[in-house]
Amino acid sequence: MLDLLFSDSRRIFVLLGTTSLALIIVALLFEHMLLLEPCLLCYAQRACVYLVILLSLVGFLHKNQSLIIFRSYIGLTIAIIVCGISLSIRQLYLQNLPPELVPTCGPDIDYLFETLPILEVFMLAIRGDGNCAEVLWSFLGISIPGWLLVAFVALFIYAMVSLFISKKLHSKS
Repeated sequence: MLDLLFSDSRRIFVLLGTTSLALIIVALLFEHMLLLEPCLLCYAQRACVYLVILLSLVGFLHKNQSLIIFRSYIGLTIAIIVCGISLSIRQLYLQNLPPELVPTCGPDIDYLFETLPILEVFMLAIRGDGNCAEVLWSFLGISIPGWLLVAFVALFIYAMVSLFISKKLHSKS
């Protein structure tokens, strides 16, 4: 089983990318089918997932990968996943604040992009607002950022294991 999951670097990138793509598909279904409006932190977490997809695609398409190139792609992927973990934890924190401590709600993201510089929008997204504290959906008592945290942790573990066994992987080829 482990050999199937970690047999070569291209398979590792396919698994990371397809898992991340599945997360985006679920997010888009929630947004467009269940009509759940994403908040700023949701968009920031999605950006992390999109970056994992992009890095996985580039890593998959990169021919003749050396050990250093493979580790560079995996290292960047791990850094992005850690950002996603941090953003998920931040949103879970906001969702668990007492009502009197929840920050006020801000304008929607379209308005922010029209009126503010992109760096300021990014900083607002990281801080979150009252919209980020609202639990719109949950399953087994866990909200969307909680499930995304579970997914990010699983991706992190898989990427870390891939990083540590990469020397064995590249010595076979």
